[in-house]
Amino acid sequence: MRSFPLFCIAALLVSALSTPAQAVLPPPPPPRLEARAWILVDANSGRVITSRNADEAVEPASLTKLMTAYAVFSALREGRVGLDTETTVSERAWRAGGSRMFIDVGSRVSIDDLLQGMIVQSGNDASLALAEAIAGSEETFASLMNQHAKALGMRGSHFLNSAGLPAEGHLVTARDMATLARAIIGRFPGEYRRYSQREFTWNGITQPNRNGLLDRDPSVDGMKTGYTEAAGYCLVSSAQRDGMRLIAVVMGAKGPKQREDASLALLSYGFNFFETVKLHEAGAALGKARVFGAEDGEAAFGPASEVFFTIPRGRAAEVVAATELRPGLQAPLAADTPVGKLRLTLDGKLVALRDLYPLAAVPEGGIFRRAWDGVAAWLE
Repeated sequence: MRSFPLFCIAALLVSALSTPAQAVLPPPPPPRLEARAWILVDANSGRVITSRNADEAVEPASLTKLMTAYAVFSALREGRVGLDTETTVSERAWRAGGSRMFIDVGSRVSIDDLLQGMIVQSGNDASLALAEAIAGSEETFASLMNQHAKALGMRGSHFLNSAGLPAEGHLVTARDMATLARAIIGRFPGEYRRYSQREFTWNGITQPNRNGLLDRDPSVDGMKTGYTEAAGYCLVSSAQRDGMRLIAVVMGAKGPKQREDASLALLSYGFNFFETVKLHEAGAALGKARVFGAEDGEAAFGPASEVFFTIPRGRAAEVVAATELRPGLQAPLAADTPVGKLRLTLDGKLVALRDLYPLAAVPEGGIFRRAWDGVAAWLE
C-alpha cells in the first residue's frame, strides 16, 4: 500500500499530462469460482474489488462465530468482563454438538480460554459458554448480536444463536461478513491476532486451526471457516502484502480445498491487479476554510480518519482530488460539524468520498470580529 499526500496527487497529474506515459492495461476479468457467493474487499478503503451474489442471504454455519467474537471483544473493551473473568460451564453449553472445545460441565473457564476454544477450535460449546457469560442466556446474546449487526450496517444478516447451528431465519450475506471482518480487524487489532493461532490445547486435547490457508500462504493471518450441509464450505480470510490488506469471503463451496482455492484466487487477483493508496492522515490539515465570526476568520479542516482509495495498479497519477466546502460557514463550529467533502475520482467515477471537519472547535471571535464579518457576509 502506498501513501500519497494531496499535493503529490496534483503533481502526478501535471506530470502525466506533460510527459508521454506508457499505457496501463486494465485489470483482466476476475476469476470465476466454484462457490455460491463471494466478495473481495480492501480492508482499509472498503472498496469492493469483485463480488458475486454478495447480497444473497445464505446460511453462515460457523462464520457466525465472527459476530460472537465481535460481541465479546466489545464487552471486553467496555469493561463488562475481563480476559481473566471465569464463567461456570452450563450443562447446555457442555452438551453442544458439532465441533467442540471439550469443556467440562460445572468447570470454571476464563473468557480468554473460551475465545481460543471458539476461534481456533471452532468450539460450539465455547461459543455458547461465552454467550451465557456475556448476556446470561444465548437468546439474549443473539439479540445483542443483532444489535451489533444493525450498528455495523449489516442489513442482510440475522442471528439466532452464537455458534451458527442451522435455524430457520439464521442468515447472513457475503457483503455483511466482509463488513464484520473489517470491523474486527480495524477495531480490535490485538484480538485479531488470535485468528492466526495455529493450535490450541484444552483438556489434554490439541486441535489445529481449521483455516488451512494459514499454512498455504504466509500472507494470510485469519479468519474463520464454516461448514454445515446446508451452508456448504465457507471461509472468511484476510491477508496482508506490502501494507495492503484484503478480505475474501467465500460461501457455499463444495469442499474444504475448493473454499481455500477460491479464497486464494480472490486474494491473488486483488493483490496482483489493484493497489491501495493512503492519501491523507487523520488529523492533518487539508486546507483552510473561511469562517465568518471566527477570531482568525478561517479554520483548518481535514478528514476525521485516514483516507484510502483502491484502484487498478499503475493509475494513481490519474486520480483527481477535489474539495467541496460549504459556503457561508459561521462560528461557532463544533469539531464534529461537517464543513465539506473530499471527492476522489478516476475516469470520472467516484473512488472515495469523505466528509471534512474542522480540526478543532471554532469559537466565536470578539465583538469587532463578529461585526466586521457580519458586514462582509452581507456584502457577499
